[in-house]
Amino acid sequence: MAKIAKNIILHGATGMFGEQIVIRQRDGYTIMPISPEESKTEQSNSKKANQLPVQQAIVYGKNQILDELSKFEYEARGKGLKTSFNVSVADFMLAPDIDEIDVSGYSGSVGDIIRIRCTDNFSVVNVDISIYNDDGTMVEQGQAIQDRNKIDWVYTATVANENTAGDKIVIAATDKYSHATEQQTVS
Repeated sequence: MAKIAKNIILHGATGMFGEQIVIRQRDGYTIMPISPEESKTEQSNSKKANQLPVQQAIVYGKNQILDELSKFEYEARGKGLKTSFNVSVADFMLAPDIDEIDVSGYSGSVGDIIRIRCTDNFSVVNVDISIYNDDGTMVEQGQAIQDRNKIDWVYTATVANENTAGDKIVIAATDKYSHATEQQTVS
């Protein structure tokens, strides 16, 4: 893909030229990607299945740039040639990552802390915590609060749990689109 800046001949030009060259304008640059070719082979079922999330992401991206607030949020994250549409499509395609679960501050007392480190290509908007005893009964469930560093989330226990041996702690991190990633650990 060619990228041209300040070209007097192509400045402002867009479209396809001679079915070989595509010309686009983006962020002060003239971009000339390879002309798309239509496939002449029948698509496999797995390829068709993989296209559905991409189609959904495109619909999501188009709707996000129609909403002024969402467009502004995504635009603020776009750098260089990334548009608000590109950033919103990428946000749709990627669920949050739960990078670390720190249960060292949890011993079953009210006020104990569980720290979760979550990241996303755009933003994590919610982190839910569920604590289960080893027999499967729920001890408590609630939402973590985002720490000032904007990466860590902190959950403060609200229920006394006398026996934490073998307890299962389930973390669910959600992004703007409501994609959720779930991970569990044993205390």
